[in-house]
Amino acid sequence: MTDTRGDPQWLLDAAGQLLAAERSGLPTAPPARSGPGLTLEQAYRVQAAVISGRLDGGARPVGHKIGLTSAAMQEQMGVSEPDSGILLEDMALPCGGELPTTGLLAPRIEAEIGLRLGRDLTGPALDHQAARAAVAEVFLALEVIDTRYGDWGITLEDSVADNASAARFVTGAPVPFPLAMDLGRVLVTVRVDDQLVCVGHGRDVLGDPINALLWLTRRLHGLGSGLRAGDLVLPGSVHASIPLRPGTIVEASSPRLPAVLLRAL
Repeated sequence: MTDTRGDPQWLLDAAGQLLAAERSGLPTAPPARSGPGLTLEQAYRVQAAVISGRLDGGARPVGHKIGLTSAAMQEQMGVSEPDSGILLEDMALPCGGELPTTGLLAPRIEAEIGLRLGRDLTGPALDHQAARAAVAEVFLALEVIDTRYGDWGITLEDSVADNASAARFVTGAPVPFPLAMDLGRVLVTVRVDDQLVCVGHGRDVLGDPINALLWLTRRLHGLGSGLRAGDLVLPGSVHASIPLRPGTIVEASSPRLPAVLLRAL
């Protein structure tokens, strides 16, 4: 069988199937199952086409998400490297707001230490100090991930094509980021219906969420782009993701940051 996945039309078709799955709430087949050999580069090209379709429909980008940055998430998904996707304005929910799970296929939720940039961040030679200096605010966030394929038996390439499984997100109140704050030591506690389900620290995200920010900056530089002042960055979960069930209330809290809460309907 001829491998056509380098063909622009195949990429557009794969993106169209993902967009249709998102609109209809019906699953589509993972592109990696159409035959062996789907590359990470091709998967990111599918993702770019998906995002282009969303933008053509009126969506507005507000930042980036990084996934699979903790050992717990990599073990859960059976991968060994991070991935990234685009955050769109229509994915955002208000803190304490309600999320109808109708239309989501297999939603899961994870708590993160989010960042908002105060200045542009570009280039391959950035160091940790420069990345820290670009962060203006930090906040707790809950990210809802989902799979347009209907189940989580997918490859890293499938996740990348599906915009790194981004679905919805909620941000808590931001606080200014002092240079003396060690994000690696920030404790995050997650409760579902007021029952403790897991805890994690910032250091569970590649040793420090700033390391995830550096990874993303270098990856974007390789694509000829970068991060911009005002961008939100979700650097990855501090724990393994949790199934999101209708009728539950999920809250992430920390001694250092205001809590964030989501009600699933």
